[in-house]
Amino acid sequence: MNLRVGIDTVAVAAVREALAAHGDRYLERVYTAREIADCAGAEGPDPERLAARFAAKEAALKALRAGDGGVPWSAVEVRREPGGHTEMALSGPAAALAERAGISGLAVSLTHEAGLASAVVVAAVLEESARRTDTGSNAPESL
Repeated sequence: MNLRVGIDTVAVAAVREALAAHGDRYLERVYTAREIADCAGAEGPDPERLAARFAAKEAALKALRAGDGGVPWSAVEVRREPGGHTEMALSGPAAALAERAGISGLAVSLTHEAGLASAVVVAAVLEESARRTDTGSNAPESL
């Protein structure tokens, strides 16, 4: 099995500004209803939690090698599970991209502190699919 990794960092202030400038339009364009609910705080959507999810979406797209593939933000979802950990869910074009690449699963880790939110996404790629999609690469066959 091969791995792909994506990482991203987002300034919480940028998300706070987008919320102030665009409100619900920003939320509905970038986040799923479940993500918005997971990020709800006493005073509305929590910009730190939203920023972490935005970073996770970017990191996932990097791991998927989406490029400018037209994958909508809402096709990549960060789900907070009952135990408090997070999982990634793909739909539509993101799920199709993962299937074509032979990605069998994604793992995500989120953090936010000192005005920044970061995420790392690791994608597990089946070896046969990795060899088929990475032809011409100097990358090792396995780790």
